[in-house]
Amino acid sequence: HFYLGAVDKPIEDNFYNSLLKFRIAASEYEFLLVMFFATDEINKNPYLLPNITLMFSIIGGNCHDLLRGLDQAYTQINGHMNFVNYFCYLDDSCAIGLTGPSWKTSLNLAMHSSMPLVFFGSFNPNLHDHDRLHHVHQVATKDTHLSHGIVSLMFHFRWTWIGLVISDDDKGIQFLSDLREESQRHGICLAFVNMIPENMQIYMTRATIYDKQIMTSLAKVVIIYGEMNSTLEVSFRRWENLGARRIWITTSQWDVITNKKEFTLNLFHGTITFAHRRFEIPKFKKFMQTMNTAKYPVDISHTILEWNYFNCSISKNSSKMDHITFNNTLEWTALHNYDMVMSDEGYNLYNAVYAVAHTYHEHIFQQVESQKKAKPKRFFTVCQQVSSLMKTRVFTNPVGELVNMKHRENQCTEYDIFLIWNFPQGLGLKVKIGSYLPCFPQRQELHISDDLEWAMGGTSVVPSSVCSVACTAGFRKIHQKETADCCFDCVQCPENEVSNETDMEQCVKCPYDKYANIEKTHCLSRAVSFLAYEDPLGIALGCIALSFSAITILVLITFLKYKDTPIVKANNRILSYILLISLVFCFLCSLLFIGHPNQVSCVLQQTTFGVFFTVSVSTVLAKTITVVMAFKLTTPGRRMREMLVTGAPKLVIPICTLIQFVLCGIWLITSPPFIDRDIQSEHGKIVILCNKGSVIAFHVVLGYLGSLALGSFTLAFLARNLPDTFNEAKFLTFSMLVFCSVWITFLPVYHSTRGKVMVVVEVFSILASSAGLLMCIFVPKCYVILVRPDSNFIRKYKDKFRY
Repeated sequence: HFYLGAVDKPIEDNFYNSLLKFRIAASEYEFLLVMFFATDEINKNPYLLPNITLMFSIIGGNCHDLLRGLDQAYTQINGHMNFVNYFCYLDDSCAIGLTGPSWKTSLNLAMHSSMPLVFFGSFNPNLHDHDRLHHVHQVATKDTHLSHGIVSLMFHFRWTWIGLVISDDDKGIQFLSDLREESQRHGICLAFVNMIPENMQIYMTRATIYDKQIMTSLAKVVIIYGEMNSTLEVSFRRWENLGARRIWITTSQWDVITNKKEFTLNLFHGTITFAHRRFEIPKFKKFMQTMNTAKYPVDISHTILEWNYFNCSISKNSSKMDHITFNNTLEWTALHNYDMVMSDEGYNLYNAVYAVAHTYHEHIFQQVESQKKAKPKRFFTVCQQVSSLMKTRVFTNPVGELVNMKHRENQCTEYDIFLIWNFPQGLGLKVKIGSYLPCFPQRQELHISDDLEWAMGGTSVVPSSVCSVACTAGFRKIHQKETADCCFDCVQCPENEVSNETDMEQCVKCPYDKYANIEKTHCLSRAVSFLAYEDPLGIALGCIALSFSAITILVLITFLKYKDTPIVKANNRILSYILLISLVFCFLCSLLFIGHPNQVSCVLQQTTFGVFFTVSVSTVLAKTITVVMAFKLTTPGRRMREMLVTGAPKLVIPICTLIQFVLCGIWLITSPPFIDRDIQSEHGKIVILCNKGSVIAFHVVLGYLGSLALGSFTLAFLARNLPDTFNEAKFLTFSMLVFCSVWITFLPVYHSTRGKVMVVVEVFSILASSAGLLMCIFVPKCYVILVRPDSNFIRKYKDKFRY
């Protein structure tokens, strides 16, 4: 934009008034003020360029014909010529040009210029080509860490669904590449990417698509990156008019507070900008307030007036416009909320002026030292030497910052983060909310204020910008097909699994001794449960078992007392004694199922149950065979009688029991019962019980008992109607019917229950089947012995049986 030169005479008071005969765009007004301030400050410094006056020039000449075409191609907006991006200096000495902030126009100027140029816009990698553009220097540091800083901010506020709007050029594409890489690393998704073409005609054909994209997207946070005074800015203004209330994340060059007459409290919006950390220049504010309009151009006020007119800040009545004047810049900055602090580009321009001054100073010093001053009044004839000196300049500016022109690309640039609000009546507020320090250790780079306020009224609630609401504790994410990773559904954790954080991909299974609470957020310790004697069921079943055992013993005592009566002798009293004793053990074996299980009790539960019930059922079978042999064979031979007299039916008991012993032995050898822990049956409890080991072996033992019972039932059923007063075939038939009914019912009920209930069902079946045998076979006999003793001594049957 500017060309700086040095002369050995003071600057005339009206130099700039006569030099600037055209209007300056309001957006570039700050640059002119910075140039005034910086050159004035340098010229008053006795230690920098002593006795030399530094001035800048914006003049026309032969170069205008060449560069006017560039200006028309790259800076023509709204159908009229804007303030051009170049200034030609015709002095024979080597002046240094200052250009910016436009990337494209500055690049084209650099390609057609051989003079040293200093670019004061944001760092442009295209201008960093030392081979082709060795005469071009940049003041701004490269935004190497900008994308990481923006993503860190997103991650801090948990904004995972982000829109991106960039200019369709090398700068935008590089930023997109860097941002996408950082976003993927932090789990942030891009809802859309709008690459705005630079050509206005192409843009207008796609503008409605861009408008629809941003208005319908769920992304409430949008990153906008690119140059002002471009189609990108046109898009931004369109979206403002469409009411796109978003949080805009951008760089400091978009740090513009627009005048608005409306403000909606129920819609959050604002702009967050990343600005290079820079030192404040208090003297600049004082200079603006006290600037001598006699020395500096007063025509700037007309530019300000024009800017106000087209922005509708004042009435468009031309008669009123003619009467509006500004005596100094303070009136305008106060009325229009002009930011009294330099922008990034303004600060870069300030450093650029000082870089030029230090370069001139060093060049003069070298000439004095080498005594090579050919012309006393012409110092800068070798631009190559000047450019070489510029490249190596290292100096400290008046506010204390070290500026190194050689290492502008690799510096660890620090950023200040600002939040900008628009308020009613054109009021704007810019607040520093944090900083980003990329050279700090990881997780310490970003610092955000704890008392951050997002809207009027002082609310500290962070706005949300997500594709899917975060899955709370107790839920896990299920990603939708063909969608971004940030879009997902939330489902509750499965049984006995928990998630105690938000947005967990997988739930964590609780340890064996713990269980998940109802909310599936924590694992709670399980209580140990088993069929204990302290439980009501345990007490009831234990009492029943002991009671029936006592009743059985009483029956046995009764039978022993009345052993010589016909009813006791009938059907072999020895078999009755064996049956009663086995029933006592059948009742007592149920106690093994009650109490805390251990390995011994688990083994004894099934073996004692199988053996004693085999003895009982085989005894019933022996009694049934005895009845059949005694009454069914009407004409028994000598051999049959001998078998009956010698007690051959009694052999059934040891033979059947031995077979059961063998089956139980095979069971214990191959897959014995063991202690098991069931966490599924009762919520929040570990049920300790005995696992039967081999289920097949268990069913074989039970099936063997069933086959004995079925055989006894069949024989007893055939002999039920044999004529005899003390024939117990009917009782045996009924007892086996009860026994088979209990165990047939047991199987489906047992397999449909779990935990302690399974144990209760098995114990109940043992007690019920044992009680059935006791009641059906011995209660009628006890009734005759104790209640109807006369029936027990009918002489007709007195000597019927002697065995």
